[in-house]
Amino acid sequence: MSSGIFRAWCQASRPQFYVATLIPLALGAVLAASENDWNLLRWPAVLIASFLVHLNTNLANDYFEYFSGADEGDSIGGSRVLQEGKITLTQIRSFMIIAYAIACLIGIWVLLITRAWWLAGIMIFAFLSSIYYTARPVRYGYHGLGELFVGINMGPVMVVGTYAALTGRFSTRPLWLSIPVGIMVALILYYQSLPDIESDRKIGKYTLAVRLGRKGSLWGYRGFIAVTYIAVALLVWHGDLHFSALLTLITLPPAVMVDKMIRTMPDWVELHSRGGKVRLFYLLNGLIIVLAAALF
Repeated sequence: MSSGIFRAWCQASRPQFYVATLIPLALGAVLAASENDWNLLRWPAVLIASFLVHLNTNLANDYFEYFSGADEGDSIGGSRVLQEGKITLTQIRSFMIIAYAIACLIGIWVLLITRAWWLAGIMIFAFLSSIYYTARPVRYGYHGLGELFVGINMGPVMVVGTYAALTGRFSTRPLWLSIPVGIMVALILYYQSLPDIESDRKIGKYTLAVRLGRKGSLWGYRGFIAVTYIAVALLVWHGDLHFSALLTLITLPPAVMVDKMIRTMPDWVELHSRGGKVRLFYLLNGLIIVLAAALF
């Protein structure tokens, strides 16, 4: 494989967002390990399947948005490998089929060895969510539901699913601890939609940001931040998290800086290149939650 092709696929995969998958996987694994449940075969299998689905979600977004024209013109959404002619539709479709097949086989293997058949429902939900974010006829991302489904998938689905795949059972604690993680991943998607408010509106893609409008979107950001801290505080108060989780408050100053950036930046298109600040907010808080869960 030439360096150009490799770089094109890296661009398509958008590795800068893989932290969104890493944190919930780590949290589910830590919770399983705290109960002396650890399997050297299941853990890498869960990792591989989860990252393949995340990768395919990104590719599916590029693939289906290509037909709707959402990533054309002034839009800065997606990886733009199709618009730039670096990868073809056929190549993306073929890769998606193979990757989904591998993830499916891993999922079936996990079901057979854990006998936790209810996990099949979670797997099917994750697969359909991956496809129908932008695929017809559902296209839930076009109806302001992207943050909801992403939050559910990268929060409860992934944390509970990882825990169950490693232990073979369900527990409410992974479910509760997954809530702030899911909220923060939803925040990442929400922030990334801000620069595309105008281009999304033109094509009828009514994301949450489009529905809120420019002024409302700023309060939407503040809402995500506030609910994240409230969720962590409630988990500590209820005794589900070690009190060290309150260290998440050290990320408040950077969150305020992003608030100021959104509030004062005339052209929100410039927000696109500064999304790393929101991902860092998620990473730091996610690591604190994972460590607090390990100390419980």
